[in-house]
Amino acid sequence: MSRIGGRNVVFAWVVGVVCIAVVGTLAVLTLPLVTTGMGLLGGSGPAAEATAEGDGPDQCRDLYPEALWGALQYTPGAELAASTDAPATTAGAFVDALAPTVRFTCTWSSDIGSIATTVAEVGTDAGSIAASALPGQGFSCSDDGQRVLCTRADGDLIETIEAGGGHWVSTFQTAWHPEGYARRVGNAVFVAE
Repeated sequence: MSRIGGRNVVFAWVVGVVCIAVVGTLAVLTLPLVTTGMGLLGGSGPAAEATAEGDGPDQCRDLYPEALWGALQYTPGAELAASTDAPATTAGAFVDALAPTVRFTCTWSSDIGSIATTVAEVGTDAGSIAASALPGQGFSCSDDGQRVLCTRADGDLIETIEAGGGHWVSTFQTAWHPEGYARRVGNAVFVAE
């Protein structure tokens, strides 16, 4: 190629490198939006795959369908901490009596409020015990044949305890109530058999 007058090779290289860096940065920034958008379009994702393969979720990320994960993650000030802490509950004596074996606890905090969800293993009779013991502590319970869901609301607090078939999921929501949260995480734990 013949050299065109007035062109600087160093300047052309610098501009080329800057353009590549800008395109790379834009690709990295759009990746979370693409995964969230795909989750909104389809019902599949890591949570659905995990429950289809095994006996429920093994970690916090597996607990949330893609759309719920995106909603939680993009809430102002949202932070997630995973632990093996005991379930947060106002029914402490009930939890102590059942002695759930905690798999993991996911605690979300945000500018709006907080949510603590515990996934555990319990005896297969835990659902029937919950249905008889928790209404006396202000919970209302419903039984769908495979699992019992007990819910208690008190001001900004919504507490749910769901048990059946040896599985347990409890949620303690303080001032932060994503739509259908307890139902959606419960569906991730209670795999259709």
